[in-house]
Amino acid sequence: MSVKVLIPTPLQKFTNNQATIECGGANISELIEALETNCPGIKKSLCDEQGTPRRFLNFYVNAEDIRFLDGTETALKDGDEVSIVPAVAGG
Repeated sequence: MSVKVLIPTPLQKFTNNQATIECGGANISELIEALETNCPGIKKSLCDEQGTPRRFLNFYVNAEDIRFLDGTETALKDGDEVSIVPAVAGG
């Protein structure tokens, strides 16, 4: 199974400056583990010590925010697109 993962610029240092990578996993948790295997060190930037996605990062599966789906247990299927988007704040 292959999932397209869109990597934000600040995290591309872990992906050899690639903005898009192909990875696998049955759900977001497994995808994060696969990302760590393929891009050592990235998980520390994606997740806190408990393995929960960091507050300032949003994960989307096919443009749907995983917070409104099943969180890190959101199922993935072949051909899905996962976007990792840093939160933006300002005033």
